[in-house]
Amino acid sequence: MSNDNFRRELNRAFEAMTGPPSPALAARVRSALNEKAPARPRPFWVAGLAAALIAAIVIRVFVVANFNRHLTSVVPGTLPSASPSGAATPTADSSLPAFACNSFLAFVTDTTTAPQPPVAFIDAVHTGTHSGYDRITIEFQNGHPSSIELRTQNNSTFTQGASGQNVTLAGSAGLLVVIKRADEHTAYSEATDFKTNYPVLLEARQMEDFEGTVQWGLGLSKSACYRAFVLTNPTRLVIDIQSS
Repeated sequence: MSNDNFRRELNRAFEAMTGPPSPALAARVRSALNEKAPARPRPFWVAGLAAALIAAIVIRVFVVANFNRHLTSVVPGTLPSASPSGAATPTADSSLPAFACNSFLAFVTDTTTAPQPPVAFIDAVHTGTHSGYDRITIEFQNGHPSSIELRTQNNSTFTQGASGQNVTLAGSAGLLVVIKRADEHTAYSEATDFKTNYPVLLEARQMEDFEGTVQWGLGLSKSACYRAFVLTNPTRLVIDIQSS
């Protein structure tokens, strides 16, 4: 019999008595029944639901912590390094052309991939020294010139194109750079004579800037092999003179 039915039966029994018991007695009986009544067991599904919720919380905490760990970790070598666009940008030696020791080298711009402007404006000239070679870079503001020629010579005396005067640069050998359909006075206003005192490139001087032809004379400490190539973004001629 349930507790409720039992209490109702006791109430009816008290009321059937000829002399009803005192109210205190009824209250004491009811209090005793309430204190000793066993707690109703919770249904099994409540316990199962609680366990499932706890498990879900634990799994979520683990997943979030693991995700944050991977998000904040840095994998070496995955971040792209910035590539400077200025002249004399370092380039891996394995990707550069081999040094040549011939007396004449000519470049003709490929117009199918690099349209030529009517005049290529030179806007920067830089020099630098590196392990195994010295470098000069001539940068163009608006694209490739029509042609570039390099000529070696066994002395460091050059002829200025406009005046016809001879100029002797530092060193005992030379390299002449001739650039066609180029202009070095419109966009360039920096130095035209670099006394570098590098291992092999001792001096670089502008020899001509007249009627679409620009020439630079390079005074070398010795006859040396060289390499030349054109890079883009920005367009620039890079000349390396081997020093060892």
